[in-house]
Amino acid sequence: MNNNLLKVALAQISPVWLNKTKTLEKIENSILEAAKENCELIVFGEALLPGYPFWLALTGGAEWNTKTNKEIHAHYVLNSITIEKGELDAVCKLAKEHKIAIYLGIMERAQNRGGHSIYASLVYVNPKGEIKSVHRKLQPTYDERLTWAPGDGNGLQVHPLKEFTVGGLNCWENWMPLPRTALYGLGENLHIAVWPGSDHNTKDITRFIARESRSYVISVSSLMQKSDFPKDVPHYDKIVKDAPDVLANGGSCIASPDGEWLVPPVLHKEGLIIETLDFNSVLEERQNFDCVGHYSRPDVTKLHVNRERQSTVSFDE
Repeated sequence: MNNNLLKVALAQISPVWLNKTKTLEKIENSILEAAKENCELIVFGEALLPGYPFWLALTGGAEWNTKTNKEIHAHYVLNSITIEKGELDAVCKLAKEHKIAIYLGIMERAQNRGGHSIYASLVYVNPKGEIKSVHRKLQPTYDERLTWAPGDGNGLQVHPLKEFTVGGLNCWENWMPLPRTALYGLGENLHIAVWPGSDHNTKDITRFIARESRSYVISVSSLMQKSDFPKDVPHYDKIVKDAPDVLANGGSCIASPDGEWLVPPVLHKEGLIIETLDFNSVLEERQNFDCVGHYSRPDVTKLHVNRERQSTVSFDE
């Protein structure tokens, strides 16, 4: 086995929108497909399980106290994932059986925050089937704030995977310099960026992060078409009335540590995108620039990170 080489799969798929059971089935099938190809890491898009809140921009999501938005939100929460109840156990079992690491974007019902608010979380499962980090998105973007809660720094963690050190961020927090720097400082050299979909998100930032960090960057997006909205979702008619035919066109891609494309953005194609990464490229590109190593000045600028898992209540037993 060559520890310098890592075979990765980008799962560019659509959810069974707001249906966690059926979306989990699609996720599990993708893991099995990647395992058959001897992949060692598979990555899924942001909030894939059970889907991105596209309705907010289509139903007057900012209107205050409307029954429509309340009912769709309640449906969303009911189809979000409570990790503590074992709702990712099947995914973890597949990871262990096939010795494959997984990055999965979920909507998380956080038990330590009461279990009613939801977080856009990026879950890392190692090849032993263990959940090693759950990164709750630090800052939901624009209308996301109407249904998602802001997270904390607990998930700003990296993980060993063969010779690589892998970490990840959700969507627009990839544009936040300081969380990126936190991961760089932990030794990250394979950066995972997950998105709800579309190349307008991935086509610039993917190469920029690679060039800044001299790391591989994997961006994974989902797909979503108007025809993907299930007819049994609350207020289906209102959601589809003004929906475009394509809401997320994919755009999953990989940039090499020199900032050039290894896999340019892939559009409108559902399935796995498979590639092999060579760790030696990281070391080659760090020769002339390493933003937290020889090209840093911690005596002048330094970052402080709070990784405490936030909760409203603590109990002394």
